Amino acid sequence: MDSSASKAIPLISEDELLAESALHLAVPQELFSLEELDVLYDDRSATLWTFMTPEGRPSFTPAMLDDFETWQSLIASGFGPGRVPLRYLVLGSRSPDVFCYGGDLALFQRLIREGDRVGLVNYGHRCCAILDRNIRTLDIPMLTVGLVQGAALGGGFEALLSFDYIVAERQATFGLPEIMFGLFPGMGAHALLSRKLGSAMADRIIVSNETFTAEQMYEMGVVHALAEPGDGVNAVRDFVKRSERRHAGLVGSRRAIKQVWNLELDELNRITELWADTALQLREQDLKVMSRLVAAQGRVAERIAAA
Repeated sequence: MDSSASKAIPLISEDELLAESALHLAVPQELFSLEELDVLYDDRSATLWTFMTPEGRPSFTPAMLDDFETWQSLIASGFGPGRVPLRYLVLGSRSPDVFCYGGDLALFQRLIREGDRVGLVNYGHRCCAILDRNIRTLDIPMLTVGLVQGAALGGGFEALLSFDYIVAERQATFGLPEIMFGLFPGMGAHALLSRKLGSAMADRIIVSNETFTAEQMYEMGVVHALAEPGDGVNAVRDFVKRSERRHAGLVGSRRAIKQVWNLELDELNRITELWADTALQLREQDLKVMSRLVAAQGRVAERIAAA
């Protein structure tokens, strides 16, 4: 055997192996055992990939919120300067054709019928706190990326607005359907769309009950990169690769934009409380429309589970 061939293959030193092993041991292992979030860490690019794996209807149920709160807490305590490196945080979904349908409409119906304002407000405040922490990137100098490969509706669309960058496959769709049953999106849409697009365009999107394509969202500037169907993950990898040399500048630029936004958690919470008060005014016919939407989305979830 030609010894020069073996010399051409770079060998990993014992010190490098120990360092890599220590790195993986330092990643909070609880991240990999969440019930409804599938988490993967790529140490080469310091990227934490997370995919929603909901039980049943792909929406932000209390169980899903539990996982997101734990996820954020573990990332905040385990990653960042002086800990495990984290430069990019990516969120996508394992549900075919669906990113997320948003709020737990079945829960909302029950709370509305019971007149439970406290329950509605508590749910909304939990969502707002998760949104706020994501906007602040958990106080870690990283970039957050939302990966959309299907429908992002209601709170699913709102959640995406809290990410620094959105990569969407061309077949992805976006919408805020709450107005069809007499409500409005109460967890970030007004605050974030108004800051991104202006209040007139934000109002147009919110009250239109229109479904927007990924291309339309790209033209508006909400989506930052388009990918061909099935190529979203590679598009995110390309974004990470292109961003490496300018990472510090991009992080600083996003932080500067958020300084201009001057968006505080208290503002998000006040809008959620207004949403809860409006929800309690819904009539039975409005709740029936909500029920039909829940049923339609449930059938999609059943098809996904059967696939």
